[in-house]
Amino acid sequence: MTQKTARHVSSWILPSLLALNMALIGGCSGKGTRYSTANVGSSCYAKALPTSGEGGLAWGDTLSMARSKSLNNCIRYAGRSGGTPDTCQVVLAECRK
Repeated sequence: MTQKTARHVSSWILPSLLALNMALIGGCSGKGTRYSTANVGSSCYAKALPTSGEGGLAWGDTLSMARSKSLNNCIRYAGRSGGTPDTCQVVLAECRK
């Protein structure tokens, strides 16, 4: 009778421990990563696109700052995505009211 009980207990202990471990790891996985969107004070944004590849969107306190950041982002992302970074151009630049 003890052999039957030991098998029964060991058959649910391992899956239970694995489930508990995954729950604890999953709950902590996103706490260290913070993604920054637009700064609270940033009122201008700009978007730059290359002829091929990924472009870049950026926010800034002034229109020229947003344009500069978006152009730099476009060059970086286009290069990473196999596009043409030297063809990046700002296609949209506005300030919120």
